[in-house]
Amino acid sequence: MTVLVVAAHPDDEVLGCGGTIAKYVSEGVPVKVMFIADGVSSRSDSAADSALSARLEALAAASAILGYEVVFTGQFPDNRLDTVPLLEIVQLIERYISQLRPHTVITHHSGDLNIDHRLVHEAVVTACRPTPGHSVKNLLFFEVASSTEWRSPGDGHAFVPNYFIDISGSFLEKKQEALEAYALEMREWPHARSAKAIDALCHWRGATVGVEAAEAYILGRMLA
Repeated sequence: MTVLVVAAHPDDEVLGCGGTIAKYVSEGVPVKVMFIADGVSSRSDSAADSALSARLEALAAASAILGYEVVFTGQFPDNRLDTVPLLEIVQLIERYISQLRPHTVITHHSGDLNIDHRLVHEAVVTACRPTPGHSVKNLLFFEVASSTEWRSPGDGHAFVPNYFIDISGSFLEKKQEALEAYALEMREWPHARSAKAIDALCHWRGATVGVEAAEAYILGRMLA
């Protein structure tokens, strides 16, 4: 069994499913992660090259902490995936699915405010069409604090989780440590993408299912 996480930007993998990654790795399940956009090129900062270098250094640290393998770091334009033909993104993901043969794919929720998150979701679902013999049996969609909950509640894309993974104890600690690696992308409380807010979210998701801490998902598909 192999798990493939398809994230729009480096840091989304930790925000959305960092504890889950740590848990799978602890169980001996290989976790591969691919990123579609660079995460920084939309910024007006004149030091864009150094920002990208810092983001990649943070990614290397986070992957070492959680134990996943980075299989692709995308160079598609940040927050401008709507300028890229969706087919190009789908075909990229299909190539890695063909190579890795993952049993489970984890990606973004369809209703996030961030355009890259939404398009990565669409591309993953398209690449994982349940054709005969397809390796992917399970599809899970995660939430990203400061994107998922910021979408207008009236657009029909609310995040209503129906699948939870217990990350109590060391797995939550690993997620917190990996978030520290992405310190440049974090914000101060009471921002939704602060360490305190994300810790509270994990504990709240856990409390809703009777455990200390959890990560919540929408189950897109499961074939037993």
